[in-house]
Amino acid sequence: MIIKDIANVTSFIAGDKTIIKEILHPSNDAVDIPYSIAHATVNVGEQSLPHQLKSSEVYYILEGKGEVHIDEEVSIISKGQLVLIPSMATQWIKNIGNQPLIFLCIVHPFWKAEEEIV
Repeated sequence: MIIKDIANVTSFIAGDKTIIKEILHPSNDAVDIPYSIAHATVNVGEQSLPHQLKSSEVYYILEGKGEVHIDEEVSIISKGQLVLIPSMATQWIKNIGNQPLIFLCIVHPFWKAEEEIV
């Protein structure tokens, strides 16, 4: 069993400029899984940079309101919603609310920095 407290996970700035905490990743944890889960934050008035992943990705919104761009599509998403991002889609998300936009990123196969194109 693995239990983690998000408060004890170190954050870093990803290539797309989001604040990331890798909460479950086979490269960092003693797990044999084909996916990774990260906790992401985009602060008020900020946005991630357009980027592509070789993996597919799901964003699940925990807090806030965002404008998500996937290729030519644009949608507003908020707490309790998720969006599926196909592999190699050009994607970015903008915080359009008045609080931090916080979401989970589930990436399959698991996220690798060298497979992210910014």
